[in-house]
Amino acid sequence: MEKQRVSDAVIRRLPRYYRQLSQLEREGVLRISSGQLSRLMSLTASQIRHDLNCFGGFGQQGYGYSVKGLKSAIADILELGQQKHMIIIGAGNIGQALACYEGFPREGFYVHAIFDNNPRLIGKTVGRLQVSDIQELESYLAAEKVNIAVVATPGEFAQQTADRLTACGVRAIWNFAPIDVAAPNNVVVENVSLSDSLYALSYFMNQLDEQA
Repeated sequence: MEKQRVSDAVIRRLPRYYRQLSQLEREGVLRISSGQLSRLMSLTASQIRHDLNCFGGFGQQGYGYSVKGLKSAIADILELGQQKHMIIIGAGNIGQALACYEGFPREGFYVHAIFDNNPRLIGKTVGRLQVSDIQELESYLAAEKVNIAVVATPGEFAQQTADRLTACGVRAIWNFAPIDVAAPNNVVVENVSLSDSLYALSYFMNQLDEQA
């Protein structure tokens, strides 16, 4: 039987559930109903039940959800805790910030290398990593298994960097360059636009000003 495809919208809400449940667990909350969770997350209870039912459902009628159990189940769905090996292309401000972010290892994401083409950056130590020459990228990928490649280059180099990565067999790209990149259908690309979020924030701020 063909496995039912879960919509992208549902998948993108799972990290929100995971973060909220992590906070509840830190606060010592043991159980929570879909109604209580809906008020915390500004979602409807029916939406939450629908999302979780896509994976079989985890609650017990009249008792709600086990916070620890639901968090663990979502972590399994997202494959958190399973080691993912990452590299970063681009040792500028964003690349360095990502290389130094201490939250990744706690969730099983480990940055093992960072590359750049700037002679002033090559050889520099960023966190616990030394910046490697981008010319070594192909030989590195031939020798090491990489699950996720982070593209943090200027926009004009982003697509060609993505092409090099996919040609070497990288199957997942997390793109922070200021343009979207394309990849073959067998490669997952997550384009992250910091500007888009800022533009949206500007709009909503102006809306609040007009209502004041």
